[in-house]
Amino acid sequence: MAAGINAFVTRERIEGGTGPLSGTTVAVKDNISTEGVRTTCGSEMLEEYVPPYDATVVERLLEAGATIPGKTNMDEFGMGTTTETSHFGPTRNPVDTDRVPGGSSGGSAAAVAAGEVDAALGSDTGGSIRCPAAFCGVVGVKPTYGLVSRYGLVAYANSLEQIGPIASDVGTAAELLDVVAGPDPRDATTRFGAGERPDDVSDGPDGHPAETTTYADAADGDVDGLTVGVPTELVEGAVEGVVENFETALDDLRARGAEVEAVSLPSVEYAVAAYYVIAMSEASSNLARFDGVRYGHSADAGADAGDWNEAFARTREEGFGPEVKRRVLLGTYALSAGYHDKYYEQAQNARAWVKRDFDETFETVDVVASPTMPVLPFETGEGLDDPVKMYLADANTTPVNLADLPAISVPAGRAEGLPVGVQFVGPAFGERRVIRAGSALA
Repeated sequence: MAAGINAFVTRERIEGGTGPLSGTTVAVKDNISTEGVRTTCGSEMLEEYVPPYDATVVERLLEAGATIPGKTNMDEFGMGTTTETSHFGPTRNPVDTDRVPGGSSGGSAAAVAAGEVDAALGSDTGGSIRCPAAFCGVVGVKPTYGLVSRYGLVAYANSLEQIGPIASDVGTAAELLDVVAGPDPRDATTRFGAGERPDDVSDGPDGHPAETTTYADAADGDVDGLTVGVPTELVEGAVEGVVENFETALDDLRARGAEVEAVSLPSVEYAVAAYYVIAMSEASSNLARFDGVRYGHSADAGADAGDWNEAFARTREEGFGPEVKRRVLLGTYALSAGYHDKYYEQAQNARAWVKRDFDETFETVDVVASPTMPVLPFETGEGLDDPVKMYLADANTTPVNLADLPAISVPAGRAEGLPVGVQFVGPAFGERRVIRAGSALA
């Protein structure tokens, strides 16, 4: 089964040193730079691109002794929920090969679910770790924005995305998080380390949480006294089989001593719309660098060789797939003169509202729980035929990225023979809380 799921774009072993991950295989999503091993982002645009450096997370994996067996398949530039937009063909779900594995980190989740690797790294912009984790029946952690370095991650939407672990159980995912989390002077989006704060920056706490906190030991399943908030807005839209498994998971938590109470997050009604405006706007800016001049695919301009605009347009026409083009066009429109205030500024206002709702909720509960995905894994081709349906499937995951919070997806049974995931969300840098909650179920 594993050989036919197309989980990898490139299979090339990178051997690590000696450390806590010695003997552990960790696949790496193909938008994370690996020195000397091509990094394609699932796109024809970067089909032959070979980075001259390792991402910080890759350096940390290798220093910890991990072996990287290759680079995993993904939706092109992380744009998709099914891993079907990849230039290298779709990845299939190991549980049911007629279904998608979720996306955009579908190759990483599928490789773990199929037993091809012990763990994997993915990236999560609006649910791209948690969605495939739920669809493939494995564990996925989306860290707080700033916990894990983004240096070496090919940017899709800078203000939203984080690198995080995928594994078959919570303990292994937490061990991987212990390795990759930490400050990085090469990435200004990570939390400052102790003694690193510039003199002209005085706000915020000193030090990075990972300098004084470990995560693997939080995976002890002890939820006695934990208060779990359940937002009705993130449950009522889910299909019946998902809701039934979610309710069973809540009963399991109650049996272990957790308290469950209803909460409300009214802002999440606007989260998907706000997320896609912000993400597409940032993508249109980030992907402008792919012009066929400096690196990546370059079209043969032919008779138009002297016309740079024509060569630039033809390169992007050939190098980008339909979903990437759609998002770049929509993002450019949202940022254009006369529409910036109408769309982008409104989306940022909605983002602030989402963050405020979560902050207020965490004044009364320890974690927030919901189904990870409100639907079961799509049949292959279903999401591509209806992009809006695919976008709306992110309803439960996008609010977390807008609010820069940590979340975990853990398996919570099956419906119609297909995996269902439960998501736990915590306050900023509350990874230990969500890991503890998740470990009670997986």
